[in-house]
Amino acid sequence: MRAWVESIGLFAPGLVGWNAGREVLAGRAAYDNTPLPKYKPALLPPNERRRATNSVRIAFGACEDAVGDNLSEAADLAAVFASSGGDYGVHDQICRALMREEIAVSPTHFHNSVHNAAAGYWSIATGAHAPSVSLSAHDSSVAAGLLEALPLVTLEQLPTLLVFSDCEVVATMHSKRPVDEPFSCALWLTPEPTSRSLASVQVNANCTEGVESTCANGELERLRCNNPAARVLPLLELLALNQGGTAVIQGSSGQPVAVTVQFD
Repeated sequence: MRAWVESIGLFAPGLVGWNAGREVLAGRAAYDNTPLPKYKPALLPPNERRRATNSVRIAFGACEDAVGDNLSEAADLAAVFASSGGDYGVHDQICRALMREEIAVSPTHFHNSVHNAAAGYWSIATGAHAPSVSLSAHDSSVAAGLLEALPLVTLEQLPTLLVFSDCEVVATMHSKRPVDEPFSCALWLTPEPTSRSLASVQVNANCTEGVESTCANGELERLRCNNPAARVLPLLELLALNQGGTAVIQGSSGQPVAVTVQFD
């Protein structure tokens, strides 16, 4: 399965925006692990912006970076949102509410607790009516997202926004899910090359190479190991370097997925 990368969005500590982030990923600039500012989604109407949770804002940081000034085309994009566990902060608040003597779950928290919250906000922001999928595969969510998006692009011939996003885990849940830093990335994929295409990616789900790719930069490797969505970083390094090659990403049940990058 082969698709073309139209654009890339990136939103993570020290990697705010693809234009700046690719310099770090390519080794041309030092990595400064600066905490992320609170992102204010530009495309959301004011009411939805106020309701948006941390996980939605983080996802929007990458989505809006990928779309850029091409908002009119965003409405026609199918979408795949891959997150290992959704919004842990909201889940924690609901669990705490259920433990109180007088149970009172916030309607806004309940509204934002569903796994497709980010996808729902994105469809509101863009007016998109194309197919949208929200999935979770724990630490294998990047591989699962690739395997979900590529058939949409290659078989259904649908330009697709593929989003990997996980926020940090706080409070009680951190002891079971120690994710300390947020990360999100968005790949705009097309079935055919265009004048804006950056590269092509070919995904092989029957990879026999079992060694997962790592990051050349030690600090980025730490981020890759800490946040499930950041498992995409070795692929981003190839794209930032304008360098053909293959990134191996661990899939479900230990089955690796190989992503080969080509610059034609």
